[in-house]
Amino acid sequence: MSLHYQPQIDHRSQRVVGLEALVRWNHPQRGFLAPDKFITLAEEAGLIGALTHWVLRKALTQQVALDRAGHDLSMAVNLSARSLHDMQLPANILALLAETGVSPRKLTLEITESAVMANPSDGLAILTELDRMGVTLAIDDFGTGYSSLGYLKRLPVDELKIDKSFVMDMEENENDAVIVRSTIDLAHNLGLKVTAEG
Repeated sequence: MSLHYQPQIDHRSQRVVGLEALVRWNHPQRGFLAPDKFITLAEEAGLIGALTHWVLRKALTQQVALDRAGHDLSMAVNLSARSLHDMQLPANILALLAETGVSPRKLTLEITESAVMANPSDGLAILTELDRMGVTLAIDDFGTGYSSLGYLKRLPVDELKIDKSFVMDMEENENDAVIVRSTIDLAHNLGLKVTAEG
C-alpha cells in the first residue's frame, strides 16, 4: 500500500491549503490499483479497520513532516461505510492525533452520503463524537448518493465536496452549472465550506 496526495487549492489565493490522502495498492501483477478495486475486498475480509488505521497514521505522519518543513496544510482522509460501524473509531483517531501531535482541526474526515445512510444511528453517534473532538467532517461526492437534506441538517459536517461528475462539464452543460451553483449556495447558507472535485 502507498499514499498519494491530491492538493486542495483555495480559488481566491490560488494556494494549496490542504491535501487529500489517497491509498493505492501496488499489486505485483496489476500495477497501481485505486480504492474502488480493493476497499470492498478489505471490508469483506475484516481488514478495513486495520487499513483505515494505517492510512490515518501514514497521512498524519506525512502532515507532521510537511508542517516541520513550513507547510501549514490540512489533511483529508476518506472513511469507508464500515468505519461508521466502528464505535472505537473516535478513540483510535484521538490516540493517533496524540501520538503524532497533529491538531484535530487540521484533520478532515470524508464520508459519502451513502455511507451515513447505510448506518444512520451509529454513523451519527460516531460523527457527533468526532465533531466534539474538533475534527473537520466533510460529505464526499455530494449529489451522487441519497442527498437527504433531512440528514444533512442533522449531521455535524463542516464541508460539502461537489462530485466531479458535475464539476467537469459545468462549462458546457447548463444543468451541471445549475447544480454546482445551487450546491454552493446551499452549503454557504448552511455555514459550510465547499470543495469542487476534479
